[in-house]
Amino acid sequence: MNKRLFLPVILLFCFLQVSAQQKIEFPSKDGLEITANLFLVSDTLPYMILCHQAGYSRGEYDETNKKFSKFMYNCLAIDLRSGDEVNGVKNETAARAKEKNKPTGYLDAEQDILAAIDYAFAKSKKKVILVGSSYSASLVLKIAAKDERVKAVLAFSPGEYFGKAYSLKDNIKSIPVPVFTASSKEEGPALTKLMDNIQAPKKQQFTPASKGDHGSKALWKENQNAHEYWLAILMFMRTVR
Repeated sequence: MNKRLFLPVILLFCFLQVSAQQKIEFPSKDGLEITANLFLVSDTLPYMILCHQAGYSRGEYDETNKKFSKFMYNCLAIDLRSGDEVNGVKNETAARAKEKNKPTGYLDAEQDILAAIDYAFAKSKKKVILVGSSYSASLVLKIAAKDERVKAVLAFSPGEYFGKAYSLKDNIKSIPVPVFTASSKEEGPALTKLMDNIQAPKKQQFTPASKGDHGSKALWKENQNAHEYWLAILMFMRTVR
């Protein structure tokens, strides 16, 4: 798409009607049922998979998923098995995992994201964009380094959350897709060190001028820097083809 036409198209798309939120379920790689909120814009569009931070649920994106859909993507906000509750939305996947005595560590949640990619790719036959927050931001970078169904990554506050079990920096050097990262101002220097090690075809880091916030909640309207984050995302999305 011509860059000069991108913004007018996005503005026009803002007036299109997004279907009501649908609560859906699909199996993870080990058979555990995953709960997700689906915002379906069109059967012909690709998917953006939205992943929450530690202790949270799909409710992390209750305020922002419609904004993400304006980039002409169906949005799938998933409950990962490592999480709990946010914005009054309980993490149903995590509750099931505990009932079935399944492990709920950060790395255990990777299979849930992979299952979401399976679901989305089967629906559209188009590559997905992964959006991660905190520990899931690290997981989506990990997945993007090896899964050819990923088109691009937006990672909010990724870091070395897996201890000795997995070194993120050592395993994401050659991500073959565009990467956008963002963080709070305090987290910026550490994120820069991580980004310096990535040799993606396109990479962009955003650090706010003032405090900002951790994870994708930096995009919530209560954050005074939210508009800066959204502008940076818009500029990045202009480069994703």
